[in-house]
Amino acid sequence: MKKQIRHPLRSPWTLGLVMPLLLGLLSACSVPRLNVAADAVLYIPEVVQGNFVSKEQKDFLKPGMSRLQVREVLGTPLVSSVFHEDRWDYVFTIRRQGVPPQNFSLSVWFKGELLDRITGDELPSENEFVTKLVAQKPNLNVPTLEAKDEDLRKFPVPVRKAEPAAAPAAPLPASYPPLEPASR
Repeated sequence: MKKQIRHPLRSPWTLGLVMPLLLGLLSACSVPRLNVAADAVLYIPEVVQGNFVSKEQKDFLKPGMSRLQVREVLGTPLVSSVFHEDRWDYVFTIRRQGVPPQNFSLSVWFKGELLDRITGDELPSENEFVTKLVAQKPNLNVPTLEAKDEDLRKFPVPVRKAEPAAAPAAPLPASYPPLEPASR
């Protein structure tokens, strides 16, 4: 009689171990690839450097103003070089997440103690700058907070039960005892 040779993969134990493993591997192929790096949004803090000088402040400056007057209008200069005592530099930079950096610079030149000329970038007005800073939020459907008379009539008026009248309080004494003893 000829002995049958069984294939090792046909044993019940092997099939019980191999089949779930193969099914697990094949099901992993159908799972969408996770891209954690692309989904992660990093928080980048806002970086503000320097003094913001608006168009209105620049327009307020006139040749012949003293250094003190210029400092009162524009604030302390960001750069005041020892080698260029006749020049003050005002530089403003803001870096925000999702927005290109904004850079503005203004140089104020003096002759002696008086303002001579102003050079620099085209500066935005205060309103223009604020509108650039404020993020436009989507218009959400905000419920009205004021009810019209027609809306109020839909609800029944609550009826208040008459509360019993409170019993009259006892009259207060005409004189009170002293708070502290007369002698110690």
